[in-house]
Amino acid sequence: MSTDEKSTAGALSDVKVLDLSNFLAAPMCAMFMADFGAQVIKIEKPGSGDEMRFWGENKDGVGLYYKVINRGKKSVTLDLRTPFGVEVVKKLVLDTDIVIENYRTGTLEKWGLGYETLKAINPSLIMIRVTGYGQTGPYSDRPGFGTLAEAYAGAAFISGYPDQAPLLPGFGLADSTTGLMAAYLGLVAMAEKRRTGKGQYIDLAIYETLLTLIGPNVINYDQLGIIQQRSGSRLSFTAPRNTYRTRDERWVTIGGSAQSAFTSICITLGIPEIIEDPRFLNNRLRIKNVEALDQAIQSAVSQFDLADLLAQAAKNNSTMSPVNDVEQIFGDPHIQARENITQLFDSELKSNVRMQGVVGKLSESPGHIRHPGPRLGADNHAVLVEQLGYTLTQLAHEGINANHTPNDPKGTNAIS
Repeated sequence: MSTDEKSTAGALSDVKVLDLSNFLAAPMCAMFMADFGAQVIKIEKPGSGDEMRFWGENKDGVGLYYKVINRGKKSVTLDLRTPFGVEVVKKLVLDTDIVIENYRTGTLEKWGLGYETLKAINPSLIMIRVTGYGQTGPYSDRPGFGTLAEAYAGAAFISGYPDQAPLLPGFGLADSTTGLMAAYLGLVAMAEKRRTGKGQYIDLAIYETLLTLIGPNVINYDQLGIIQQRSGSRLSFTAPRNTYRTRDERWVTIGGSAQSAFTSICITLGIPEIIEDPRFLNNRLRIKNVEALDQAIQSAVSQFDLADLLAQAAKNNSTMSPVNDVEQIFGDPHIQARENITQLFDSELKSNVRMQGVVGKLSESPGHIRHPGPRLGADNHAVLVEQLGYTLTQLAHEGINANHTPNDPKGTNAIS
């Protein structure tokens, strides 16, 4: 099928999402949906908007990470604590499939926008509720963020080195995995809605996805009483698995969980003699003697420049990868060919910006980023005036500026 014959609307083009959330986890859920065509209206606080606009680096005062996480969405400013804000949300809910929110448990109920209230307006509504600890349980009323979840779910305890403090990840791991799971669960609920016509609410705590992803910790403790400890880049169930420094001061990661992979690694590194070493004959022996194994591999890796080692690994079909920094990622020909980084025009910055592209490639209905995260209130006029029928006078009385124009999407193109 040619590119022209593929769907450009997106597989979720008939799905309408109301994003009441802020920060990272829940907005990322809406981002994944928008990437595949969902019509997402993001509600932001008048004046300041989502606090993510002030996270991290900025250019000319414009928050950059916001541009990624809120791409493809419309921005409407409303104060949900006011009668007018509540009224508008209720009107929007009439024609909405999914509402996404991440306020502290009970907050929307206090404002008159709880699930039962919105369900009475739209019985087929799906509400995704993301909180630190969930809607139930003894900790349900506690505030929670991804950093806390990474510690609470056990991920930090097993990260780092044995003689050092537990290590938190260098990015929002709990928030990001929650965003993925929330998007998945939202589409599970959409499948049920299409089958039965019924809506439902989804109760997702930020720590829960990461608790499932931390590996065999739970069953190992249950059956063997083992509490996994920190072991740097090693794993307790396979060897070799580590990072190693090359002659030109770069880093490479090597993993050899299969016996054939271990053999190939040794041949690539020019140390075939350790294949038959009694200490390394199988995976269990290699785990037992991992210190000696890592020393042998590091000694061999230090004889190579990174590019030469990777070229040799490619010839031997050996399981090695560069430990890329972001500059290496930008220059990588495979990442370029896969269009993993995409370029878009941003009307607020008045320039092109590059960001991570749509994850995954659908043959019939590929994803598409319509525009970077919008200027605050960019779609007030389109949604509040044109769609809902409010007048500029009414909006001005509520302190809402509806004179902004939407982003001017100019399509996407991969880095060349």
